[in-house]
Amino acid sequence: MLHHISLGVSDIERSAAFYDAVLQPLGYVRVWEDLRPGEAGQAVGYGVPGGGDKLALKHVSERQRPPGPGFHLAVAAPDRNAVALFHAAALANGGSDNGRPGLRPDYGEHYYAAFIVDPDGHHLEAVLNSAE
Repeated sequence: MLHHISLGVSDIERSAAFYDAVLQPLGYVRVWEDLRPGEAGQAVGYGVPGGGDKLALKHVSERQRPPGPGFHLAVAAPDRNAVALFHAAALANGGSDNGRPGLRPDYGEHYYAAFIVDPDGHHLEAVLNSAE
């Protein structure tokens, strides 16, 4: 159903570095960028190598506010190790922990996920929902 989603960020360079680090273990890369230091309207797009963007970061000049309670973005992970690497990269690059890597039996028998908050307050999850 979704083609892509965009998130507003307050510091495009910081956010691009953060998302480069946390999405790489999940197999996603920067597929395009429009970075012009000091100018308005900068953005970066992420997706699978050689594909289009599924996630875009857009610099906003006003004070950034993340979506309210209940919103989070879940990103598919290829395996449990990638979930752990996503979580570790987030903590090493200015994000905060919102749920360490592990099984979430309330969500399903094989639901393995980690939850983080990015530097702008967006809630993210890396998830694998299959037996390894």
